Amino acid sequence: MGASEIRELLKLLDQPDVISFAGGIPDPALFPADAFAAALTGALSGDDQGAALQYSVSEGYRPLRDWLVTRMASLGIDCEADNILITSGSQQALDYLGKLLLSPGDTALVGWPTYLGALQAFNAYEPRYDRLTPLGNRTPQDYRETALTNGGAVKFAYTSADFANPTGETLPESARKKVLDLAEELDIAVIEDAAYQSLRYDGDEVPPLLALDIARNGSIGATRTIYCGSFSKTLAPGLRVGWVCAAKPVITKLVLMKQAADLHSATLNQMAIHRVASDGFEAQLGRIRTTYRARRDAMLASLERHMPEGVRWTRPDGGMFIWVTLPEHLDGAALLAESLETERVAFVPGKAFFADGSGHNTIRLSFSRADEETIEEGIARLGRVVGGG
Repeated sequence: MGASEIRELLKLLDQPDVISFAGGIPDPALFPADAFAAALTGALSGDDQGAALQYSVSEGYRPLRDWLVTRMASLGIDCEADNILITSGSQQALDYLGKLLLSPGDTALVGWPTYLGALQAFNAYEPRYDRLTPLGNRTPQDYRETALTNGGAVKFAYTSADFANPTGETLPESARKKVLDLAEELDIAVIEDAAYQSLRYDGDEVPPLLALDIARNGSIGATRTIYCGSFSKTLAPGLRVGWVCAAKPVITKLVLMKQAADLHSATLNQMAIHRVASDGFEAQLGRIRTTYRARRDAMLASLERHMPEGVRWTRPDGGMFIWVTLPEHLDGAALLAESLETERVAFVPGKAFFADGSGHNTIRLSFSRADEETIEEGIARLGRVVGGG
């Protein structure tokens, strides 16, 4: 296990002269603070007061789970409250799933690059990693034999299908179906990390993998996809409320892990999330989508103006990230050191997102925290560093 480069870079946010495109974190100005103040006051008064401050069930606050049943149904996922476990952020879910599914030497199929936090969660259980390439030409047998050569078996495919961290890219429906095909051939689980699923700014909604799995197999009880959701990017990350939606046998195992790890997620936090989500989730989504869309557009326009020839980047339909590929001779980590010293601009070197440590000439930019004027200034500075490299 190693330190997170991103968590270390977040410390730069305390330095007022640094323009940071590093942390993929929400803008606190967009938090529904007044709504949370009212929700917490309500939870700590009247009949709810005792429950808010008391131990609770490991599965999670029932009214919140019932609300999530309705929310999942809007995504094409027909489930019951018993298909949902509340976790301390979706990061806890990834840790539990690594513990549940992996033994040392087993193989996890992940994107190249993939979410650094997922690698950190899984690394504790000593897996090997192989590339998940849904639209590639590798056969299930090739994956199986490679895993066997490495001393284990393929246990799951992990993907963030919508506006992935770090690339911002979205898997088309055809690729999602290929992931399910591969998982069926290998008889493995699919972990769907949906942390950014609600942050779409352009284009048509694509069904979640769990919805496609249900359509294919008839019910959530017959599926192999494990959906990990979070309120961190939509309402507030500080309350640490996420959830897992999956077939009941999976939830039962995860509940046992929850009981052993922390008994249950904070009841007061769950009650506050439930009240705020029930009263204005869609309005909150509209607010943050409008702001982040404008910031994404500003960053894409600034990249066009200021990046030298030979630099490429993604054009995400949502989320918080733009993935930049630099000329081969440039190194993201060295560029960060130079950028901080000469221009006071921070970003995340892309190498951290590759399970094999490759991707030296890539960087991740986040547009969620900076306003349009700051984005223009920051990208102009960064363009000078890249152009001089």
